[in-house]
Amino acid sequence: MTLSSVPTLDSLQRRTRTVLAGLFGPEIDDLPADTPLPETLGDRYDSLGAMECVTAMEKEFGIEVDFVEHDVRYTFAQLDRIAEFVHSQLEDRAVFGGSR
Repeated sequence: MTLSSVPTLDSLQRRTRTVLAGLFGPEIDDLPADTPLPETLGDRYDSLGAMECVTAMEKEFGIEVDFVEHDVRYTFAQLDRIAEFVHSQLEDRAVFGGSR
């Protein structure tokens, strides 16, 4: 992957919505990107739901989330933060390389 081949943030936001809609339902499509997911999804976005979200994002984008290094509770609390995190991870991989 090269830096120029990293998907745009808008594209990643759309893909993030698609992934989350598969986990939590189609209402994800209508949520503003800065909506707090734990508050909006309630019990569906408890610790297990958040873990499923992280796992799905890792699988979709071929990234690894380090629960110690990355602030998962903050990063995975909003759609826009998730997409920005994925974008950053893909840019890092493009610049520094890596197997994933």
